Amino acid sequence: MMKQRQTLQPIIQFNHVHFQYDSQAEKNLIDVHFDVHPGETILIIGPSGSGKSTIARCINGQIPNTHPGKLEGTVTVNGRDVYSSSIFDLSLDVGTVLQDTDGQFVGLTVAEDIAFALENDCVEQTEMRAKVEGWSRRLEIEHLLERMPHQLSGGQKQRVSISGILVNDIPILLLDEPLANLDPAAGAETMELIKSISKQHQYTTIIVEHRLEEALLADVDRVLVINDGRLVADTTPTKLLKSNVLSEIGVREPLYLNAMKYAGLDVSSFPVLGNFMDVSLSDRQLVQIEEWARSIPKSEKPEGKGAVLEVENIDFSYTESAGAKTLSNISFSIQNGDMVSIVGTNGAGKSTLAKLICGFVQPTSGNIRIDNQETSRLSIKEIADHVGFIMQNPNHMISKTMIYDEVALGLVNRGWPEDQIRERVYEALRICGLYPFRNWPISALSYGQKRRVTIASILVLDPKILILDEPTAGQDYAHYTEMMAFIQKLNVENDMTILMITHDMHLMQEYTNRTLVFDAGKLLADTEPSAVFSNPELIQAAHLAETSLYQLGKLLPSMPAKDFISRFMQYDREVPR
Repeated sequence: MMKQRQTLQPIIQFNHVHFQYDSQAEKNLIDVHFDVHPGETILIIGPSGSGKSTIARCINGQIPNTHPGKLEGTVTVNGRDVYSSSIFDLSLDVGTVLQDTDGQFVGLTVAEDIAFALENDCVEQTEMRAKVEGWSRRLEIEHLLERMPHQLSGGQKQRVSISGILVNDIPILLLDEPLANLDPAAGAETMELIKSISKQHQYTTIIVEHRLEEALLADVDRVLVINDGRLVADTTPTKLLKSNVLSEIGVREPLYLNAMKYAGLDVSSFPVLGNFMDVSLSDRQLVQIEEWARSIPKSEKPEGKGAVLEVENIDFSYTESAGAKTLSNISFSIQNGDMVSIVGTNGAGKSTLAKLICGFVQPTSGNIRIDNQETSRLSIKEIADHVGFIMQNPNHMISKTMIYDEVALGLVNRGWPEDQIRERVYEALRICGLYPFRNWPISALSYGQKRRVTIASILVLDPKILILDEPTAGQDYAHYTEMMAFIQKLNVENDMTILMITHDMHLMQEYTNRTLVFDAGKLLADTEPSAVFSNPELIQAAHLAETSLYQLGKLLPSMPAKDFISRFMQYDREVPR
């Protein structure tokens, strides 16, 4: 297939492209040169700020039309020169699915949103309905056509956005970090969907991501690796995973590959690497992996340091309907210094639990105690002295124009002197990788950078319990590692208790020793992460996906997958980053 494609005229060409935004002092792209042929699925990866999004903006015409700057070299898309083409012209060839799908909806219902481009083209009603119904069937969202977009899950929103592009017969599909706001199950489904429609209909598909392992499920033909504005690799997934490129630029390798390397296997000898299900391991190699895992001693479970948070028989409902409980009979105790992940599908009750702990809403029945004080007797301000809550959507927390002012706000409200505020704010900004932007307006930041601003604004207050709602969504591996290392430091050195609402399976594995699994308002399990990942029922209930570690663990001759995962995580936590 690849050889046939190479004989076709490229549909996208970057010819020694340099680009510098008018607002930036340095170039964002430096001598980028590559071709994309019709029908190829291309993955563009790299750390935040590497130039991935800049390349995407060149392809869909946002550069230079809405992001002015100096463009050298040439970019052509389906024969059009980008520099002399309007966004409308390029929209006939390139359909873009944004990272934040909420910013892309224009219709009051799913059907209206999918039909938007057809309505603009004055397509006849009968043909329009047929196209909308046809693509909604292909993407398995026909039952959602009368729903309003805000009622959909993240994965459903992705499918609606993709349908709204494909319905207009556009040859190039561009997806900007499609995994950023999806749970693992929805992310895996999205990648399988992209694989299916790309191969069946021969779309040219460009995926911009930093989550390599999950993105490889889309069966990509080539990977373009971008770092510091330069194209450092243009190769197949197998060749990339055999090289040292990923470790050199700080992009996470697939976990199964880490396990194989830890066990001493020569990864260069494997004919195919990428999606673990395509990797062929011999019986001898599986024995070698198991023997390595058995050599890792099991860690002792740390003793409890006294309960800092107790949730006892909590019921809660947003309505007065007897059968509409959001949370039902929830009980658990969190020890001082615990680091806990809270998982479950959308609507399982995770965020509602956080609101109850913070005092934003009151339980219908039951009790919540923080440091042996019942929260029902405390004001929200008094609870806030103990508990910091960082919301999933940064735009719901930000109230100031400038970064420094936003991070300093809580300390200003507490009456701190300016010199102490500045010292604490600068420290938080350094930790969160934002110090170079301390005098920037928040509007100039990316979505992931805004998330780090909200984390910094809470960390400066030094709470005893920190609740983070999806703390790593939208973060590349370098910022993820830096942020989690800091949170882990707070946990270990300051005995800060950390609760993380997350769909990030890597976070669960690497940084927490305990997981609360919620589904439909009930607490299904309170156990260690390895037990979750080796339990198909819990994986399904929490809307997670089978990890490559679990898939590898199932192949081992005599070691249970749970034991393998546990030993791998223990070893991996101690590997220097």
